[in-house]
Amino acid sequence: MREEDQFLFWKRKTFDRIVTVKFVVLSLLFIVLMAVSRPFFEWAFARHQNILSWYIRPLFMIPICYFAFKRSASGLSVTFFLLLTSMFWFPKPEAVDSNVQAFLAMERAYLMGTWTIQKIAVTSIVPISLGLLIGVLWKRNIKAGVGVVVAIAFAKIAWSLIEGGQSGSKIIVPALVGLALCLMAIYLWYKKSYRK
Repeated sequence: MREEDQFLFWKRKTFDRIVTVKFVVLSLLFIVLMAVSRPFFEWAFARHQNILSWYIRPLFMIPICYFAFKRSASGLSVTFFLLLTSMFWFPKPEAVDSNVQAFLAMERAYLMGTWTIQKIAVTSIVPISLGLLIGVLWKRNIKAGVGVVVAIAFAKIAWSLIEGGQSGSKIIVPALVGLALCLMAIYLWYKKSYRK
């Protein structure tokens, strides 16, 4: 590798690390703010009643898959920060579906309630499954990645129905639409890469 190429490689790596650290810190600050500030928590949840935030969140699986395959830590860290904050991107709706209200009330109670070992174990499935998805795609295993994406979508639906009952059914359409678009994006990208 030429000296100039080595410098550019080092510069890109340094930039990637800086962006990664900044957005990991921002994500952690957001999580802490949600945990310690009840007014901020309620403000965010009031905007999360907007069904658009329910449809946009599953779409973040597309950049997560892409940046995992590209082995871009900075891309992943930015995507996770955007995913976390997307719950309040849209304004509070004037009218809210009763099932949406009921489901968010359940989520609010779940998050604000006592954290038992069982609840921690169940909740840890989210970061573990995302870590697994990133790991298999980082290793360029497309088939395993597709399997994990499908499992995540159906696990989210199952948890929503178990914990939220009838109100959990409001998750089904956004989850399946997000899954379908993610699988379509993976297929088109894979097809394009295969041709090359």
